[in-house]
Amino acid sequence: MTRSVQALAYSRASALETSQAGGRSLGLETAGGLTPRGAEAHPRFFTGFLTSPRIAARGLLAVADVASTRYYRRTLLSSLDPVVTGNGDRLRFESFSGCCGVYARLDVLRDGLDGAETGHGTTNVDVNQPLREALSRITADDPLHLRVGPDEMAVTTTDGPVVEKKVPLPDRWLRGFAEAQVVSAGFDLRAELPAAEAVRFLRSLPRTSANASRGARWVVPAGNTLRPTTRPVSGAVCLPGPERLAALQGVLRHATALRVYGPVVDGTAATASAWEVVLPGMRLTLTLSPESSRGFSGEGGVLEALATDDAEADAELVSVLLAWEPRIEPADLAEQAGLSVERVRAALTRLGTAGRVGYDLADAAYFHRELPYDARRAERHNPRLVAARELAASGAVALDGVLAAVASGDRRYQVREAEGVLSCTCRWWADHRGRRGPCKHALAVRMVRRDATVAGGSR
Repeated sequence: MTRSVQALAYSRASALETSQAGGRSLGLETAGGLTPRGAEAHPRFFTGFLTSPRIAARGLLAVADVASTRYYRRTLLSSLDPVVTGNGDRLRFESFSGCCGVYARLDVLRDGLDGAETGHGTTNVDVNQPLREALSRITADDPLHLRVGPDEMAVTTTDGPVVEKKVPLPDRWLRGFAEAQVVSAGFDLRAELPAAEAVRFLRSLPRTSANASRGARWVVPAGNTLRPTTRPVSGAVCLPGPERLAALQGVLRHATALRVYGPVVDGTAATASAWEVVLPGMRLTLTLSPESSRGFSGEGGVLEALATDDAEADAELVSVLLAWEPRIEPADLAEQAGLSVERVRAALTRLGTAGRVGYDLADAAYFHRELPYDARRAERHNPRLVAARELAASGAVALDGVLAAVASGDRRYQVREAEGVLSCTCRWWADHRGRRGPCKHALAVRMVRRDATVAGGSR
């Protein structure tokens, strides 16, 4: 796994403080991030009150728990401070598990905040162990002041102590943000359980992998609840690694509903799914990869968009139109950019590989964020894409109508196109049948055909 180390510098450690008058204040310190004004060392997104402090504390702890957990090969530790995005009317706290198989997001909506309008931008927030212990002790909904970013004195002070964390940042986490966005955009709402049924169902799930059954589990809506099924019948939702939903347990007593999202069932292969607990003024969502041992970073849903020049140029155009909006509608962007909706979606997928957009299932819309990544980093470290570019550049692809031959190593593979979909005779295609994106041979053929079309049109 490719890893780099990112230094997150905070003006001080985040803390839950009590004033002499008895009031409490939760100060979440920010590291460097991007805002409409450009890069800032310590951006400030919000100051005001939380309408449900106890619930917000549990939700933030859930996101932090996911960031510090590996659900696969648990002996390897993980540590990454959550990402926070201010979208004008809400705060979004996001994290990925160390194994990249669980994506968590807490959306604190307008009804959950009582204060000035939320600022715009994205940064990391310090969630340290003393803060986690303090948050876990919040048991009542007494007024709690929230500050995301430095206070006014810190804003105007250039000197002072700095709390710095050295965070190992695997490149697969960036790819995970991109892939989770792509897979979520293909989900539909499959079930909505009322509070009592949501609590009953989630508490019935195993807490550890040792108690989980082998292979994928499936559930199917039955009235206002979910019942297990032995096979993926119509309307069923995959529940892969149910112990990975343990982070939801802390907010269950406050849940008003549970929404379950997933793709249309097609065959018997395990699929990703999303589980959203609806809370007063907030939503906590966990998106699970198709298998506990399978991180989002290798799903390959972004490869087609990365392999096309059109998507790269379109992404540059679309990026100019993003304005930290909490809801981005492809149809609106298409009208503004003068592109088709399909090309806008491909451009959003490409922007997702740089962490610049996410997808909100409850709103069925994209949202704008800006993670501090090089836009081409995901491309450089995607093995299939790198291999495909090498094959295309080396002349390993021979086109013959709907067929193509690809020489790779000491073997030759045949790639066939049918209704715009490329299939291959390689082992990757035989194992996954396109469910984890195209193989390197199919990607190379796509690139060579595109170049041939461009060259033919320029004559």
